[in-house]
Amino acid sequence: MDMRSLAMGLAFAVMWSSAFTSARIIVASAPPVSALAFRFLLSGLLAVGVARLLGQSWRLTAPQWRATILFGICQNALYLGLNFVAMQTVEASLAAIIASTMPLLVALAGWLFMGEGLRPLSVLGLAAGVGGVALIMGARFGGGFDGFGVLLCVIGVVALTVATLSLRGATSGGNFLMVVGLQMLVGSAVLWPFAAVVEFGNFHLDWSLSLIVAFGYTTLVPGLAATLVWFFLVNRIGAVRAATFHFLNPFFGVAIAAALLGETLRIWDLLGVVIIALGILCVQMSKLSQSR
Repeated sequence: MDMRSLAMGLAFAVMWSSAFTSARIIVASAPPVSALAFRFLLSGLLAVGVARLLGQSWRLTAPQWRATILFGICQNALYLGLNFVAMQTVEASLAAIIASTMPLLVALAGWLFMGEGLRPLSVLGLAAGVGGVALIMGARFGGGFDGFGVLLCVIGVVALTVATLSLRGATSGGNFLMVVGLQMLVGSAVLWPFAAVVEFGNFHLDWSLSLIVAFGYTTLVPGLAATLVWFFLVNRIGAVRAATFHFLNPFFGVAIAAALLGETLRIWDLLGVVIIALGILCVQMSKLSQSR
């Protein structure tokens, strides 16, 4: 792997992981569902506009439309929607740790529902991932986390797994950035009715510089730039090799939350993060060996 690919992979991991910290700042001052719906509206319009400037078309293939709608609902509306609501009471570091198990769940779902084989290294990785999560949750069980919020994060990462599996056929017809933009607009359209029912009757917004910066950052960086970097990285080194950078997400998610939000780093959290990261790496390295 060349230095440019390495830099792109590290940049993607940092941007993806930082989204939890910026989201935590946003939901402390704004209604979570409304804020996320507005963010997707802005990100989606930007992505579609850039895609049109690049000559991409919104005339997608039938598989692309199915994947776009499913991904927009499962990732943007369910996964991120549930995480935004949960992070009113759940620390950004814990939400990032739970979300970082997605590559493990994708491997497990591929084995259970798609007949994909699991090599011993993948089995070891899955076991390590489960053990790491159990270690973190066990250490916090005495009242260190909100159970309902954690449940929302868990349901969210399952939805993210479904979204990731649905994306497999979304880029075969080209127009990748257009697909991304339309997925965001689908997520926005799904979230607005929920925001109207749940939040508009009790709408409260505390304007501050930190809210404006966090909202602008999460719209442009994790929302748009990270997607573009991921696309170019996959084109450069392939999806399997690019996916190995996911093992860095638990580290960066915890570190960024501690640095910017002052969240406490427990020794069991750090140990669990290391175990989960090694599990993700094992699964991805097993996939890499299968692709050769």
